[in-house]
Amino acid sequence: MAEFLAHLRDPVLFAIPVFVLFVAIEIVAVHVLGHDDNVVGYSVADTRTSMLMGTVAVGVNALFRLVMLFVFAALFELAPVKLDPRDWWTWVLMLLGQELVFYAYHRASHRVRLLWAGHQVHHSSEHYNFSTALRQKWTPYFQLPFWSVLALCGIPPWMILTGLSIDLVYQFFVHTEKVGKLPRWFEYVFNTPSHHRVHHGSDEEYLDSNYGGILIVWDRLFGSFVPEGKRPTYGLTTNIGTYNLLKVGFHEYGSILRDLRAARTWRERAGYVFGPPGWTPHTTAGAGADALPRSFSAVSDGEPGSAV
Repeated sequence: MAEFLAHLRDPVLFAIPVFVLFVAIEIVAVHVLGHDDNVVGYSVADTRTSMLMGTVAVGVNALFRLVMLFVFAALFELAPVKLDPRDWWTWVLMLLGQELVFYAYHRASHRVRLLWAGHQVHHSSEHYNFSTALRQKWTPYFQLPFWSVLALCGIPPWMILTGLSIDLVYQFFVHTEKVGKLPRWFEYVFNTPSHHRVHHGSDEEYLDSNYGGILIVWDRLFGSFVPEGKRPTYGLTTNIGTYNLLKVGFHEYGSILRDLRAARTWRERAGYVFGPPGWTPHTTAGAGADALPRSFSAVSDGEPGSAV
């Protein structure tokens, strides 16, 4: 059992000092060595909110890793083929599988309102810097069914958790405006600061794009890739206007409950929960999800906020 639980060690914890160091370096680069008018930079309140959200998320994720480890271990026993972690190609398959699963989960988190209610936390900052990477949700539960697929495919449970950590560490470094475009071959294959700035943009032409974690190839294959043109406007399409941690973390769940109370049919209730952000009963039948406006609250109740 001790050996089994040893797999709960999260490499992200060892990366935290590096994260803090890079936040400090970026603050100096932006605000001390000279401010670039094309860079939003940092604000005390926003950075404090991002780092506090991230601190709580570390504790939540530590507990949830225990749940995932047990679930993945049970599903791994059902896998028709069990891959050996001593084989190099098992690591390649794990990383490719992890990236495809992340793409599916990330895209669903933008197109299914219940998942968006958690993911919007990460998009709620109007700044784009290394501290924004630390603004994480406190509700990671919907990751479980997506990553369970890897256990059923024979990936050892501890490798799945390691892959999650590798992805998170890599993505920290794409949250910056101080890095322009990288060499063309790298930009074509990997997620980069340029690609991810687009993902965080609330501009109409940037919405619902560039979902990749480490790789950008899935976006190119599935038609969700958008190159960076004009400088993105960061945040939500209508920002929430608060640094209250509970409101940042849970306000969209409250909006869903309000919409459910106002719903008149089961179709409406299903739409408010499982439809894309911005779904209303008046949405044209047959319209694609990408045609819908991404507003937080389908019922106008005076609450700010909308999806990115």
